[in-house]
Amino acid sequence: MKIVCGKDYKEMSRKAANIISAQIILKENCVLGLATGSTPIGTYDQLVEWYEKGDLDFSQVSTLNLDEYRGLAADHPQSYRYFMNNQLFKRVNIDISRTHVPDGLEPDADKACADYNNIIHEMGGIDLQLLGLGHNGHIGFNEPGIAFETETHCVDLTETTMKANKRFFEGDEQVPSQAYTMGIKTIMQAKKILVVVSGEDKADIVKRAFAGPVTPEVPASVLQLHNDVTIIGDEAALSKILA
Repeated sequence: MKIVCGKDYKEMSRKAANIISAQIILKENCVLGLATGSTPIGTYDQLVEWYEKGDLDFSQVSTLNLDEYRGLAADHPQSYRYFMNNQLFKRVNIDISRTHVPDGLEPDADKACADYNNIIHEMGGIDLQLLGLGHNGHIGFNEPGIAFETETHCVDLTETTMKANKRFFEGDEQVPSQAYTMGIKTIMQAKKILVVVSGEDKADIVKRAFAGPVTPEVPASVLQLHNDVTIIGDEAALSKILA
């Protein structure tokens, strides 16, 4: 496990974008596993900037997103498909048919998960998986206590996660209570994993996840067992692990 510190969010984002851009340059038809949330936005902005300068070509890249809210359409402003379209896909020359997000409107949970697993397997797995880190250690929507051997599955979101999501929705009743998420087994099968983390409020969970015991109660702790993981954080987020 490699830990890289940027002095602030901007530098952290640039360092993360460097790793992703290197992957694209070395393998133009690579499969990128992508994440949503506020932390990766700076990384996506940096990738877009380099694309606009002519330094990156996304035309042969394929993507697989970690998760999607169950019940939200792709054009819903809070869906993860909508997020990815606006934060990255519409801003670069990627073929939208090569971008994949779980189908939030598939009512049959088993079918939704099986379909996404099939897509992942047909694409030959993930070359580089980008991850954020939840305050409770979740990666994707793999909440504490979920078995490490799971593939794509439907999860009941914890009260903590739903509370964190409330600010994005107009009313409490609109906050989704379930999501389809890539499983920990699938994440761990990625050839490379890149974790981005920012802010002092993440310092405690960074220490628990990457300097504590490997346990399903801290899902991200399993990343300690992967042979190619890079953690990139700002000074605040890494303050308790680099001290």
